[in-house]
Amino acid sequence: MPRLKFTDAELKRKLGVDQKTLDRFKAVRQAAIEEAKKLDRKGTAMKVLGISGSAREEMGMAQEESNSERLLKVCLKDCQNLGAETELVQLRKYNIQHCKCCYSSVNTQCHFYCSCYPKGTPQGDDMSNLMYDKILGADAIIFATPVNNFKMSTLMAAFIDRCISLDGSLQPADPKSPKDKALNVKHMKFIELTADDGMPGSGFVRRFSNKVAGIITTGHEEGASMVISSLFMTLNNFGMIFPPFSHMYAMSSVCYPTYADKPIVTGECYEDEVGLLAQNVMTGVRLARSVKSSDWKNDYQAN
Repeated sequence: MPRLKFTDAELKRKLGVDQKTLDRFKAVRQAAIEEAKKLDRKGTAMKVLGISGSAREEMGMAQEESNSERLLKVCLKDCQNLGAETELVQLRKYNIQHCKCCYSSVNTQCHFYCSCYPKGTPQGDDMSNLMYDKILGADAIIFATPVNNFKMSTLMAAFIDRCISLDGSLQPADPKSPKDKALNVKHMKFIELTADDGMPGSGFVRRFSNKVAGIITTGHEEGASMVISSLFMTLNNFGMIFPPFSHMYAMSSVCYPTYADKPIVTGECYEDEVGLLAQNVMTGVRLARSVKSSDWKNDYQAN
């Protein structure tokens, strides 16, 4: 176990805990350090995950295919032609419950895997049981969403909110009582005292670090820039890499009726553009594989 800058006696006094609790804090720390060592995907098959946030499907109520998802499929096919394994995730087909924002109480109140919907239990949802592992196994993630009321779709927002468990969260200090706030506050203080910015995992584990991102947005109104900006800020703060020209928006004019949008926003011009996006994402993946996720510096005390 890495040497700590405080003795056990000092830590017990500062934190107000017994040796058993301190040993558990140290065990969680060591598990996070070991996990951080395994985050790099160099030597594995390149994998691109496409996340569709559209609620539409051809046989559904809208009676037509999603524009953003159609462009995402083209983009994934281009990534495949460039040597990547790809997978399309249609969020509408998954049970993803809302985030309860435990981290807002104290960072260590949020855990990985999510302790609000524990993996492999009757309370677990598809985010805990399936999605987190899909994300961990990806080199790049392309997010595709329509513009709904000047923002990303509700499905995409719920998905992004639940991704917070990947952005730093640790095992619970007490697996039998993961929401023991008083204990989690002490765990947070332990992290503040022992995290070493030169040692990945000694504090929080940034599981998105060194993964490449792309964004596809479609819409009729002027909401694309707000959707892209919101996704960019969140995903970049998660640690994702944005290569140049790795986002695009397909937009129709308000001068046209919405039923006339499809041939415009999914036409050859935009299919060519997502082809370029695919090339830039794949270039980003190859560049990302030349460095370690730990080469991107962040504050391991912060989540």
